[in-house]
Amino acid sequence: MSEINTNDFDLPINRQNILNNVVAVEAIKNSYSISTEYFTNQQVADFFDVNIRTIERTIFENRIELENNGFTSLKGRKLTEFLQDHPDIFATDKNVGRKVTNLAVSTVRTVLNFAMLLKTSEKAREVRSRILDIVVSVLQEKSQGNTKYINQRDTNFLEQSFRETTERKQFTNALSKYVDMNAYKYAYFTNEIYKAIFKEQAKEYKKLLQLNLKEKIRDTLYSEVLVLIASFEAGLAYEIEQKSIDKNSKLTREEVDKILQRFANHPSQKPLLDDARTKMASRDYGLRSILHDNISEYINPMNQADFEKFLGEKSKSLQEQIDTNIDIFKRLKDK
Repeated sequence: MSEINTNDFDLPINRQNILNNVVAVEAIKNSYSISTEYFTNQQVADFFDVNIRTIERTIFENRIELENNGFTSLKGRKLTEFLQDHPDIFATDKNVGRKVTNLAVSTVRTVLNFAMLLKTSEKAREVRSRILDIVVSVLQEKSQGNTKYINQRDTNFLEQSFRETTERKQFTNALSKYVDMNAYKYAYFTNEIYKAIFKEQAKEYKKLLQLNLKEKIRDTLYSEVLVLIASFEAGLAYEIEQKSIDKNSKLTREEVDKILQRFANHPSQKPLLDDARTKMASRDYGLRSILHDNISEYINPMNQADFEKFLGEKSKSLQEQIDTNIDIFKRLKDK
């Protein structure tokens, strides 16, 4: 798994992943002791020690990205209300007067976005370096230095892991009862499921995450992906059983292959597969610096809710989740 580096700022998706990382942004804000909510263009220019024309040119060239990160231009009633709510903005910007008719303002996220876009500012370079240090520090702290299991900080992970385990048993039971193959069939069809869902073999995924022989792929998967696999396995188990009953004999490998491919290509599966591939590709890229080449077209920036899910205050280590739900696990064990 590769480390975050300065080249990350060259790609819009990497910039957005950093800016959507609410935990890291808050840490960056605290490191600079920033208490102000909004900044004018002149204040941004002064902070980065560039002239106002540089800021205006950067806005012109990157307006959509900056607007996605809090930049806005205020006029009319919105401007009046803003100035009434934020009279302090005049204190540090002598260019903003009471007769102003429009005002461009930036949030902390916008200022950090400027830091990523300004290539000639020494101050921007210093901010970029601090951003990288803090982003890495946050990931290291929350993952305890091992991002391969950062998926388990999602408080839904345990529940969905149990669900997938249950469906997995139904699937392997169907293979045992209705498929005429030796014991290799379990590994074979497990691999075929991974290929159908993620367009890569299980061994390729294990190599990307640097998993050893004892580490299980399912322990590294996100809760929503586990739900999709559980649904996929349950559907296959049903189709295999029905086909075998109709045939009145066990199925060959080729027959099960056809069932699997038909099931994977069914229109009802497309939105589920698309969602799982998007979450898998986007989160592995954003949290683990892992690129799944075969589903790279599904990569999107992670949203703020996702970063909160894995790095925020509500996220928990797997041990914390087990300790919290120990009574539930005991009841399940006794059933």
